[in-house]
Amino acid sequence: MNTPDLSSSYTLSSGQIKEYQANGHIFLKGLANFSEITFYRQAILDAVHKMNTERRKMEDRDTYGKAFLQIFNLWRQNEELKKFVLAKRFAQVAAQLMGVEKVRLYHDQALFKEPGGGHTPWHQDQYYWPLDTNNTITMWMPLIDITKDMGIMNFASRSHKLGYVTSKEISDESESFFKNFVKENNYPISGADIAHAGDATFHSGWTLHNAPANTSDKMREVMTIIYYADKTKVLEPDHENRKADHRTWLMSIPPGEYAASELNPLLG
Repeated sequence: MNTPDLSSSYTLSSGQIKEYQANGHIFLKGLANFSEITFYRQAILDAVHKMNTERRKMEDRDTYGKAFLQIFNLWRQNEELKKFVLAKRFAQVAAQLMGVEKVRLYHDQALFKEPGGGHTPWHQDQYYWPLDTNNTITMWMPLIDITKDMGIMNFASRSHKLGYVTSKEISDESESFFKNFVKENNYPISGADIAHAGDATFHSGWTLHNAPANTSDKMREVMTIIYYADKTKVLEPDHENRKADHRTWLMSIPPGEYAASELNPLLG
């Protein structure tokens, strides 16, 4: 089979764009079709098998380690994965939802939640990112059909509007703090009961979200891609996690300059 192109457009309605901008997240059906996701799933599985370094038993890991297997930068492995991660279709959807002309790649990551894997605590993604913008977004796409008991994400609608809430990495502490924060602020919690292979959620970097444990006997196979608006500048890293991201994903570009290293190609 030839490598699927993924350059054709996915039509978004004005209502969908407004929904995303109001709630900070959206669920889109069929962003990739069956033949596309079937082809790229195998390429992603091969890369995850090759790159995974987690060898600890589940009981020997902390909460973060139990939440998922996390494999980064698959797009640098081969041309097939590069075509998937840098796909024009996905990038255009990201740009339209945020209301920007072009986006850049921050990084990709496979997030595989093992059978018996733990919950993903409440958190904000952009806590980690030294990016001087609110225009950040993550695409989260299952590679197989998944159900709630496998760990589909939940979102606290409208929570993105507050921006940076507190400096807490993904942990038991972030779970406790943000669980109370969501309840105290009466944010509606939204999440799909089922997501088919090739469906996708998009959420803002500031949107609070979590995922339940995988209580099924199947691996939850998910691929994610993080984008930000072109012409975003690097933010001075204010904690160790952002310093690590600054080195790893932005190649230590000086704060105040455009976030446009060779790891951040222009897309869409």
